[in-house]
Amino acid sequence: MIHQLIDIFLHLDKHLSQVVMDYGVWSYLILFVIVFCETGLVVTPFLPGDSLLFAAGAIAAVGNLNVWAMFGLLAVAAILGDTVNYWVGKYLGLKAFERFVNPQHIEKTHGFFEKYGAKTIVIARFVPIVRTFAPFVAGIGTMGYSKFIAYNIAGGVAWVSICLSAGYFFGGMQFVKDHFSMVILAIIFLSILPAVIEVLRHKSQASASKI
Repeated sequence: MIHQLIDIFLHLDKHLSQVVMDYGVWSYLILFVIVFCETGLVVTPFLPGDSLLFAAGAIAAVGNLNVWAMFGLLAVAAILGDTVNYWVGKYLGLKAFERFVNPQHIEKTHGFFEKYGAKTIVIARFVPIVRTFAPFVAGIGTMGYSKFIAYNIAGGVAWVSICLSAGYFFGGMQFVKDHFSMVILAIIFLSILPAVIEVLRHKSQASASKI
């Protein structure tokens, strides 16, 4: 399972290109489901997000997918996913998922809320793992739905448009084509870097407080 996931991340362009070739118009539905699950199901934070959108934009640049149709569908998937995640947190809470959820992910997300407040819903879109747990934690907490949906829409549209556009405009560059796997790894690394820095900072502060 882990080996297959690593292979998908490293060769996302080949896998997605093959999906488009094999399933044609159904590829839009497949992408919709993946983005929805990555943002809407608290138990699937491991699914590709930023890198998938970048790869989809790159494939759209060569005419195999319609970038506008993808933008509309995937923005809806991202917004709908966060909305479902919010209500799951609201009505079921953490206890229903405590056996399946890493408590460190919840703690990290709480840290984002303490630092950024409601803006976390927008900022978290660009941070893997936190992206999946932010709406869930918002639902558990006291954030009203009217405030949540406003940030949800803004974050979903910004995330999809930026990642798709990056793939669409830069995916066709010869350097990117020749080093696509490395570019995908760089995107994954940059997207998780803020979370890594936050964890290291937290550990550093904890160590300093013990001295």
